[in-house]
Amino acid sequence: MHSEQVLRDQVALATGRPQDGAPVLQLKGDASNRSYLRVGRWPDSHVVMVMPVGPHKSEEASKGGPPDELPFLNVHRYLEGLGVRVPRILRYDAAAAMMVLEDLGDLTFERALDGASPEALYGRAVDLLATMRAAAEARPDPRCVAFSRAFDEELYTWELHHFREYGLEAWSGKVPAAAERAQLERAFAGIAGRLAAAPRGFTHRDFQSRNLMMTGSDLVLIDFQDALLGPWQYDLVALLRDSYVELEPGLVEAMVDRWLGAYTRASGRTLERGEFRRFFDLLTVQRKLKDAARFEFIHRVKKKPSFLPSIPASLRYARAAMERLPDDPDVVALREVAVRYVPELR
Repeated sequence: MHSEQVLRDQVALATGRPQDGAPVLQLKGDASNRSYLRVGRWPDSHVVMVMPVGPHKSEEASKGGPPDELPFLNVHRYLEGLGVRVPRILRYDAAAAMMVLEDLGDLTFERALDGASPEALYGRAVDLLATMRAAAEARPDPRCVAFSRAFDEELYTWELHHFREYGLEAWSGKVPAAAERAQLERAFAGIAGRLAAAPRGFTHRDFQSRNLMMTGSDLVLIDFQDALLGPWQYDLVALLRDSYVELEPGLVEAMVDRWLGAYTRASGRTLERGEFRRFFDLLTVQRKLKDAARFEFIHRVKKKPSFLPSIPASLRYARAAMERLPDDPDVVALREVAVRYVPELR
């Protein structure tokens, strides 16, 4: 761990103001190997992001070697160019693997929901999502790393097998029989193929209540370094099927409608609701099974149990989405095997 003085020196270099004696507070991190420390007293404080030294490889499954530029910087530049509010970067010391950022405070979107109108807050988040997507479609940039990687069949399939390994097998302590494994493989391939065939555009990848900050009157987007190309519904599923906040069904339907309306106004394209909503459910099955297993993986492999309480909600979402797709042969085949090992999906 770096000494507090090293962190103070970084902030002093970034701001041109001495930080001698400034308090240093470790902020609650996510599942990544980055750490965040607040230097100074809020609101006159800054956050130092400390990264592992070495190549900039994503911790999420992705193809290819490490990118030339730190993905956080690269995607930050692109989002800023689109007019999306992201944390201001004051200094990046590549040799020390440290970055000094604007301190956005402690009010996440998740916390802001406590006592607030969820319709108003989710309306803002959905509008941001729709306008960001439309702006990115109008202004793609091959220099942005997000445009060089995508949710393809291989990635969706890998994530489904992540569920098989860290969900179905890890929780039950059993391995599917050969015929069951073959049935899962066929279902995974069918689901992954259909998800990958959808039109792709700029996707945050984890657009949920802990990755949006409420700073003053601003809604600020964070944790965007793993952005890639994905379907229209991907970030909407992350937001409305958030493992940390469960929403009333009526609010979810209203927000799907709101996204469609905002996207049409921003892009000039109208998407058919029925087909859009059905794809939303199929993506929910894939994404939430992956999330449930990922939380188990983080517990077992990274020794971080704090995400375990979010597994039940993830499985409830997956089950509800499966029930909305009773005539989808791939989903039916997947569920038929999965319920024998994961009773929550019954």
